[in-house]
Amino acid sequence: MDLIHLADADGNRCIVRVTGRFKPGDPILHDILRADVLVSASFVDARLDVFLSQRDLDAWQQDLATLAPGRDASIGGDRGLTLGFHLHEDGWLSITVDDPNRLITMVGARPEENWITGHHERMEQVRRTWPSEVVEAAPGIYQWSADREP
Repeated sequence: MDLIHLADADGNRCIVRVTGRFKPGDPILHDILRADVLVSASFVDARLDVFLSQRDLDAWQQDLATLAPGRDASIGGDRGLTLGFHLHEDGWLSITVDDPNRLITMVGARPEENWITGHHERMEQVRRTWPSEVVEAAPGIYQWSADREP
């Protein structure tokens, strides 16, 4: 399921496709989502991996809510790949892909006018498909949440 899907008529694209839980059944890693990052433009065609925590999803949702021309948003980060988004006044979006040991590049795209609304809807679909099912009862102590469906 696509969490991020940005593509334009020139063939520039950045897609973050969630493929499932990283370690289903392991309370420590159950809520971490595995995703493929697909980036292409005339000079790059890459598929990279990213692992997203519930905090990453929360931060992305918050960044999207405040994204406006001249502002930035990002997803990923502390554990590897980071995607940075900068919205320009003219509607162009600069997408920075920073995978420290493999690739650093920037791609420009002109997304559809209502792309932010679409991405909020994608976020909700991802959260419904892979809801948070683990709570941290104490620092370093993880357990299944009371509302987890067996």
